[in-house]
Amino acid sequence: MNNLGIIAALALGAQVILGGAAGATEIQVKMLNKGAEGLMVFEPSLVRIEPGDTVKLVATDKSHNAETIKNMLPEGASPFAGKMNADVTVTFDKAGVYGVKCMPHYAMGMVALVVVGKPDNLDQAKAVPQTGKARQIFAALFDRLTQQAAAK
Repeated sequence: MNNLGIIAALALGAQVILGGAAGATEIQVKMLNKGAEGLMVFEPSLVRIEPGDTVKLVATDKSHNAETIKNMLPEGASPFAGKMNADVTVTFDKAGVYGVKCMPHYAMGMVALVVVGKPDNLDQAKAVPQTGKARQIFAALFDRLTQQAAAK
């Protein structure tokens, strides 16, 4: 086997050992005090992935957590709630829209949308009442999602 073949075999073996499924993707989302879109934000705040992909919510700045919003996830999907100042890694197996918040900064608009595959629960997710600045941020995220769908 030539050197290129050995390198390819080692890379494939490393992917299997590390648990990487063929084609599965991991997206990193930072929890920030200040980002490109303002104060107390997830960056990016809108993530589109496929079932089986993973999102790692990174506690870049202190005093943040990441958790699902009640009733803002597909039926049968498992909610998650990360600890304060800790990264959270979630593999999304069910297609749909997931609302994510930082509990202490929710009213300040620290929210995000994770869209997995086909967003069958989009109307349900939009109907979940929001408060404070989170209402405005979600409205903008849903608009961006609609614009992206129209552009396809």
